[in-house]
Amino acid sequence: MARFFGEKTTGHARLRLMQPQRFLRVVLPGPLDQSFDYLPPDPAPFQAQPGVRLLVPFGRQKRCAILLENSSESAVDHSRLKPALQQLDESPLLLEPDLKLLRWAASYYQHPLGDVIFHALPSRLRSGRSIQRAQPEGWRISALGEQQDPDLLTRAPRQRQLLKLFAAHPAGLSREQLKRQFGEALSALRSLQQKAWIEPCTLHPTQPPDTPISGPTLTSYQQQAVERVSSAFGGFQAFLLDGVTGSGKTEVYLKLIEQLLTGDGQVLVLVPEIGLTPQLTRRFERRLGCRITRLHSALSEGEREEGWHAARLGESQLIIGTRSAIFVPLPRLRLIIVDEEHDLSLKQQEGFRYSARDLAVVRAQQNNCPLLLGSATPSLESLQNVELGRYQQLSLPTRAGSAQLPEIRLLDTSRIRLEAGLSPQLIEQIAATLEQGNQAMLFLNRRGFAPVITCHACGWISDCPRCDARMTLHKSSNLLWCHHCGHQHRQPAHCPDCGSSELRPLGQGTERIEDLLQRRFPEVALARIDRDSTRRKGSLEHYLKAIRRGDYPLLIGTQMLAKGHHFPNVALVGIIDVDQGLFSADYRAPERTAQLIIQVAGRAGRGDHPGRVLIQTRYPDHPLLQTLVQQGYAAFAREALQERQLAQLPPFSHQALLRAEANQAELPLAFLQRAAELERQAAQSRGIELWGPVPAPMERRAGRTRAQLLIQAGERRLLQGWLSGWLKQLRDLPEARRVRWSIDVDPQEML
Repeated sequence: MARFFGEKTTGHARLRLMQPQRFLRVVLPGPLDQSFDYLPPDPAPFQAQPGVRLLVPFGRQKRCAILLENSSESAVDHSRLKPALQQLDESPLLLEPDLKLLRWAASYYQHPLGDVIFHALPSRLRSGRSIQRAQPEGWRISALGEQQDPDLLTRAPRQRQLLKLFAAHPAGLSREQLKRQFGEALSALRSLQQKAWIEPCTLHPTQPPDTPISGPTLTSYQQQAVERVSSAFGGFQAFLLDGVTGSGKTEVYLKLIEQLLTGDGQVLVLVPEIGLTPQLTRRFERRLGCRITRLHSALSEGEREEGWHAARLGESQLIIGTRSAIFVPLPRLRLIIVDEEHDLSLKQQEGFRYSARDLAVVRAQQNNCPLLLGSATPSLESLQNVELGRYQQLSLPTRAGSAQLPEIRLLDTSRIRLEAGLSPQLIEQIAATLEQGNQAMLFLNRRGFAPVITCHACGWISDCPRCDARMTLHKSSNLLWCHHCGHQHRQPAHCPDCGSSELRPLGQGTERIEDLLQRRFPEVALARIDRDSTRRKGSLEHYLKAIRRGDYPLLIGTQMLAKGHHFPNVALVGIIDVDQGLFSADYRAPERTAQLIIQVAGRAGRGDHPGRVLIQTRYPDHPLLQTLVQQGYAAFAREALQERQLAQLPPFSHQALLRAEANQAELPLAFLQRAAELERQAAQSRGIELWGPVPAPMERRAGRTRAQLLIQAGERRLLQGWLSGWLKQLRDLPEARRVRWSIDVDPQEML
């Protein structure tokens, strides 16, 4: 021991020699799926708890690590261990319940634990930077300050003025308010704060009202749902709130949250899209007198970190966020709500591939609190969990208030001439709707002007040079743009192959529909909502507010418009091209298509005006469309589950997808073939099937060749146990170092 600590034994070293040896087990971010042991940093004694960050030497670098445990044993020769350099946090950022969830996620999704844990931290903290809470937005008078007489401050007139002002505004005053009246009164503010007569506080741009606004009277169905969930407070139970569009699912959420916020409980609400968080936040602020924290990627790093700390320290009772918010530490969690639980956006598709919905089930179970999953079009997995008794189903079969479900009609476009994708009947209905003073909304899940341009002379097509895909024409910027890899270049004036100027757009995107409608209805204000038109921060929220005010009678959008938005004046919805989802090779495509149709249709008739939905299709007799129109989503879901059971596809089996890609075309398939050979016979003997390997449906993307291997088993436990051993072998393969590979457990996108 003396040799390890050096020739000269210091006082700290002597103290350490007298104490039992301790080892720090840590994890670091990155692909290495293992922990590392270190000695405590000087000076001793060292009292850190699991969940704190440490600065450690790693090779020639200094890296930020998370302490997993203090151990009395190490499998590494003690003389080879290095001391950690520094403890970065006074108290743990992640408590044991947080680490328990992250360990479960790493194990289930077969992802390195260090990567998973660091994924749960705000980006600044991942790099080892110190915690910096946001500067106070304002100050308020403290309990001690209320006991003071400002007039006694005869020698400090500025402090006297400030203290009187704070006494008149007990809720607090912002920096801007103080600056307008007193300029930069920092010295006086500092003096009052040093005396503890004022204290920093956070003021919200939209301050919740002192007296929350009461909501509408609940329907009998809503009341039953609230009673069922609230009876489960204090224990775990998963509920599926299956309510038609416009049935008032949010009112159920609000009533449940109101009950919990009377105490000190915290509620986590997950939404699939960033665009839904401002809408929910405004509605909740009008009804609830609590601090609301938003967590999503559109916020700045500082805003996200401040919200994360407010949630972690229990300062915020209500947290609304997108999928990554499932990991935010919540010491007093009492309820988790997942809105639009069916939505694909709740599954992370790159890097650490996790399902926020499925992790919500695990977190609620570990925290012994209820989970409420809400949707008008529940996923087949959730409906099967109802059948198995794992979830309790709560139904809202009617719309709230006087609103009625819209009438849905199919428009056969197989034998009629379309104008920029629109049929004469749809254009007539748009005109009639606008004449009645209502809003009309058109849906097309394809942005840009046209999905491809071609040369009429030689047949050239605008292929992406880096992908097996076409480049989309964006007329507003005069660019050809690949929506898969981001490659773009100017639209050519002449054909690159033959030099002809006969270049023509084929198909339609939202820009082309916009162009047609502006010519057809030149006096009508039109809003196009897609990723291109809402790139600037705050632009989507601006559009949504204007649409609700009725500023735009005519709306065109992608699926950004289909998710949970309430537009009371929309009387007509037109779905321009539903056929692209009817014949996909992905077995989940019918489910996604049915959900999208019902969700888009649900934007119509939510106010006082009856709604109509017109669906353009060249296949009006398709069974999926007939079932949806005549019998509804529930009937479709029953049939789809029967088909999945016959084919033994999820949720009646469990899958993982091994993907590989490389710059050299032959490497991905070679790696996957070698991976399959490792355990194919052993897998088959245990009832595990390996399908492939095969080239990916889009074999070339961003200049790299891709392939995949599907693994399927009848039992989740069986698949998990087999994957753990198999993936360890893969990491040792020489071929694994020549490709980029990943495992996706419970894959949602096969193509």
